[in-house]
Amino acid sequence: MPRPSALASQVTAATTRLLLLLLIDGCVARTHSVGGLDAWAVPPASRPDVYLRWGKSAHVRLGDSLMFLYPPGHDDVVQVTARAAARCSVSAPLLRLADGNSVFNLTAPGRMYYTSTLPGHCRKGQRLSLDVPTANGTYLPPSANDLPALASLAKLPRPAAPTKALPTLASVDDDDSGAAPPAEGASVIAVAALCFALLVYKEP
Repeated sequence: MPRPSALASQVTAATTRLLLLLLIDGCVARTHSVGGLDAWAVPPASRPDVYLRWGKSAHVRLGDSLMFLYPPGHDDVVQVTARAAARCSVSAPLLRLADGNSVFNLTAPGRMYYTSTLPGHCRKGQRLSLDVPTANGTYLPPSANDLPALASLAKLPRPAAPTKALPTLASVDDDDSGAAPPAEGASVIAVAALCFALLVYKEP
């Protein structure tokens, strides 16, 4: 059986590796699947504000990506300016993708706007507004152009029926928020406490 000092060294090394893995995991960019289990489409009448709520609950970071899934040839995704988003104008998008597996990289902080070019889809709620923080995690205040766009989102029709609780925007790697769940955090604390106890232990 290892001596207490040797065991303490082994636990310390294991704890260090675990903390490094958690740190690296927090720095890796993530790809978030917009809509979770639902495809990118016009929201149902029971949840016309579904993308509005997703945008508010999403925990994205600078460098992450958004993935829009939909049947190819039946829809598309465009990134538009705040002014275009306020009017649901899709005639001059910043970027348009229509491959059914569209990925948009979040390379700049600020508020981003996405919608569909199909007639009437934007006004029916198929649009997403997402606030991307800076590298240090702070958010930029809305610009003068953002205010009309946000006001137009607030005018979406009310749900036709009570809505169920909406889960956090899902990510491809099953880490919705980018933060460690409570159970994992408790495990790290427990391991650290054990390591400290072994380090201060002295053989009689």
